[in-house]
Amino acid sequence: MNFWLMKSEPDECSIDDALAAPKSTVPWTGVRGYQARNFMRDRMQLRDGVFFYHSSCDEPGIAGLAEVASEPYPDPTQFDRKSKYYDAAVKRDAPRWTLVDIKALKKTRIVSLSQLREPAALADMIVLRRGNRLSITPVTASEWRYITTRLLKT
Repeated sequence: MNFWLMKSEPDECSIDDALAAPKSTVPWTGVRGYQARNFMRDRMQLRDGVFFYHSSCDEPGIAGLAEVASEPYPDPTQFDRKSKYYDAAVKRDAPRWTLVDIKALKKTRIVSLSQLREPAALADMIVLRRGNRLSITPVTASEWRYITTRLLKT
């Protein structure tokens, strides 16, 4: 089993939106970074754990728990001329962008970046690295365990 931190702007899709969706499941559309796309395409597996992270908002941080709910498949927004994620260079028979569905499991209190930076046990988290701008980052099993058993339990 793998673990991930996946960023979403709450005005696009919040943990509340995901929980309210049919079967609490949403497609993770709009990823346009190759490394994040490759994580979804090549490494994510059904039921992998996900920290649902709110970004670009008043209070960024982990806002909920989720899991990977599908195999990867082509992101339909790349073909939609009305979408801000439209990619004119992509052909339907050769899609470039991939997504997975995410099933929201529960809303949590916000665990902010400053709270993630405090414990030495989380010092190597990719999301905490200077200059990191990835929308999806792997989380180690020990980081997952620390956050779920200590930071989300208080």
